[in-house]
Amino acid sequence: MDDLELAEPERGPSAGPSTGHLDHCPWLFAEDASAEQRDAQGDRQRSIGGDREIGERCYVAGSAAVFPDRLRLGDDSYIAAHAYVTGDVTTGSDCTLNPFTVVRGRVTLGNGVRIGAHTSLLGFNHSMAPDRPVFRQPHTSEGITVGDDVWIGSHVVVVDGVTIGDHCVIGAGAVVTKDLPAWTVAAGNPARPLRDRRNTSGRGGAAARPSRGAAGAGGDALARFAGTARAQAAGLLARCWDGERYVDRPGAAPTVRAHCDAVEIADLLLGSAPVELTGEEHVGRLAGLQDADTGLVPEFGEPAPVPEADGFVGEGPALYHVLSVGYALDLLGASFPHPVRGVREMTAGQLVARLEGLPWRDGAWGAGAWIDAWATAAHWNLRHAGGDGGEPGTLEALFGWLLTRADPWTGMWGTPSADAGRLQVVNGYYRLTRGSFAQFGMPVPYPERVVDAVLDHARDTRHFGAGRENACNVLDVAHPLWLCGRQLGALAGDGGDGGYRSAEIRAWAEHQLALALARWHDGQGFGFGPGTSGPGPEPGLQGTEMWLAIIWLLADLLGRSDALGYRPRGVHRPEPSRRR
Repeated sequence: MDDLELAEPERGPSAGPSTGHLDHCPWLFAEDASAEQRDAQGDRQRSIGGDREIGERCYVAGSAAVFPDRLRLGDDSYIAAHAYVTGDVTTGSDCTLNPFTVVRGRVTLGNGVRIGAHTSLLGFNHSMAPDRPVFRQPHTSEGITVGDDVWIGSHVVVVDGVTIGDHCVIGAGAVVTKDLPAWTVAAGNPARPLRDRRNTSGRGGAAARPSRGAAGAGGDALARFAGTARAQAAGLLARCWDGERYVDRPGAAPTVRAHCDAVEIADLLLGSAPVELTGEEHVGRLAGLQDADTGLVPEFGEPAPVPEADGFVGEGPALYHVLSVGYALDLLGASFPHPVRGVREMTAGQLVARLEGLPWRDGAWGAGAWIDAWATAAHWNLRHAGGDGGEPGTLEALFGWLLTRADPWTGMWGTPSADAGRLQVVNGYYRLTRGSFAQFGMPVPYPERVVDAVLDHARDTRHFGAGRENACNVLDVAHPLWLCGRQLGALAGDGGDGGYRSAEIRAWAEHQLALALARWHDGQGFGFGPGTSGPGPEPGLQGTEMWLAIIWLLADLLGRSDALGYRPRGVHRPEPSRRR
């Protein structure tokens, strides 16, 4: 990359470095520091004032001027000699502030960020009103956000208000004044994009074009698939009826979800209730499952869930039954006979306390699923006789909390992990936004950043390698791309050929649609996916219901969903269920 002249110090000798050597080459500390130097480093970190939290195996040079209001330094990160750090600074893991860097104001770094020597990230500014001298002007601060895996060369300046996406590379001496999308290689004053880092040929754009060859799923292929699915729908539903109740697949135990999936499939493909029972019998069975006291639906053979102190449950099948049973009844022209009491009676303060306590760091999927269930229960309560949705201000508190807690460089909630990458975060994002923003017809925050994060996740071969995709993981990418693409005007069906990263979205959708159509098993439907996640690879009701919705979303991303002749109306409906 001779046109960028990126600067990164080389590793020096590892035998007995002096403290001055460690200050300038702190990457040597973890392996080469003496016991005395490690003790001294502990004292150095404890001497830093302000609200500080410093991770494992970090190093802060003694010669660095570190005077934060708030500092969060992730594991295996360092601040090298003569760096100047003030304000509110947060880094992920494996971040490096090399010698003489300046990081001030409100600055957030992702994981694996490298900042070259003499570079300045200035997350604040002065006002420039003409009525007073500059030194008397108040400060303003929009903040700087840098994504994961970013390399910023030497002598770069990044000004306040800038977001640098994941995987960017910034050449030495650049002055970054505007946002840079993920994978951008940029240089110059002002910095300008030179190419996409993924495109090693330097000819931007070609790698993102969707294929249009024989493997593509055109309108004719979609129509043929939908015709086959309709013709076989009654048989695959009968296959999963044990004579008394629905099972996900032959030999499995009956479940509440299986009954709801049967209702969704029949509505989608046949436009009617499953024929194993009359419509009134379906409604009677499903509505009769609701516990009159709590408004929750337990699994077959289990007692009613016991609410927690704030009146609602935290986990278990009853959470998803708020969605599946509620929407199955809705498709049958009915509704829950009772409100969900724990949601109706929860105060804004109780809700915020619950939101703060959800497992965002290591269980973002579960956190998102809880919000999905709570918000959907609020939706059903608002539709209940009398419109008694809940305590005043509680629903507004939900959206206020979510809007103010969304990560500005991913648009999401939660923390990635080394083991699973962004799986929990992206899957939790789908569940969370499905029940809240999507269901209530509200725009999501930072839609461009969501697209960046989701497309990056979709390249993770741990979850999207050959033969590894399951319905949950594909749905949890397809829906955010659809939701944000609609908001940004990037969907092919909306005339969005030039929308934000629309070519990459369509390329991904084209590939996944071809794979999805090939997964159909004649007379049996779809399996959930490989491995032991969910119900596994055997065709059944859950896999069929989910993949039918996924295929619609993928086709709509490509502007071809009309060829299917169906549109989800239940749990995976694309339109808002309620507008505020």
